[in-house]
Amino acid sequence: MKRSAVLVILCAISACLAAHPTMATEKTELLNVSYDVSRELFAQINPAFQAQWRAKTGQDIEIRQSHAGSSAQARSVAEGLQADVVTLNQATDVEFLVKKGLVAAAWSKRLPNDAAPYYSFPVFLVRAGNPKHIKDWDDLARPDVQAIFPNPKTSGNGRYTYLGAYSYALKSSNRDDAKARAFVGAVLAHVPVFDTGGRGATTTFVERQIGDVLITFESEAHGIRQHYANVQPVYPSTSLRADFPVSVVDKIVDKRGTRAAATAYLEFLYSDAGQEILAKNFNRVRSQAVLARHRDTFPDIKLSSIDDLGGWDAVTKTHFAEGGVLDQLLAAKH
Repeated sequence: MKRSAVLVILCAISACLAAHPTMATEKTELLNVSYDVSRELFAQINPAFQAQWRAKTGQDIEIRQSHAGSSAQARSVAEGLQADVVTLNQATDVEFLVKKGLVAAAWSKRLPNDAAPYYSFPVFLVRAGNPKHIKDWDDLARPDVQAIFPNPKTSGNGRYTYLGAYSYALKSSNRDDAKARAFVGAVLAHVPVFDTGGRGATTTFVERQIGDVLITFESEAHGIRQHYANVQPVYPSTSLRADFPVSVVDKIVDKRGTRAAATAYLEFLYSDAGQEILAKNFNRVRSQAVLARHRDTFPDIKLSSIDDLGGWDAVTKTHFAEGGVLDQLLAAKH
């Protein structure tokens, strides 16, 4: 082949690659911005998805992770953290990104179960032998019990704990709101330290040996037990279901050209392989077949929902807005 013809072909290939950057050999990258206690979970999800993506497309994909309190993570994305996907633990954090113009308004309808492929709920983790005989939410208000959970202002984990206590008190008091608020205030009064996220609260309880009981997601409680023998879980009589929503960050994936990969990544969480990894990490999954295989792992428990409290909009306005019930109770604590 003549030298001039070779140059023409090379120039054509270069022009094609410039016009279609996805044809280049550079590895696709995704950033998953997630809640605080999901580090180990996605460290297992990622290689399984990478293998599937490589088998389907022939391409390698790199997945980076970012973890902190769910609400703090949403704010970080709004402030410029370039997340391709968010995997958070409360719908309000995704809705916050909708209001910031980063996520499409219909995000919850793009995937099954309102785009929440798994869920959990707060349980108790106590010292071995349960020396304070902690059995239910009532015990958290005792003056001799120090409860550890993250700050409800920055952490979905902490917010579900706060609302779990409030929901329990509402039921116990025949829906007397004043009594329910007083109960939650008594619980907050004996929290010695508020960490910003669930993993920080775990460190405070397990490693710093502060507090008598850690309230955290069921998945985190069992994960801790795998590494520490001096703790044991206690299931309260009832708890509050925490649905874990996921979404692509539309503005970012369209800018970076990663929508297909980001969408596939979230869809993998619904696959049999993804649901199995989720269940092995003590998350309650949507697949009934997978859930049945792990039935012995998941005790039956009565769960209430955010809808029982009026939905996220009402709960946020009443409890978590500036000057709301949470602020009032925290002010009284000091």
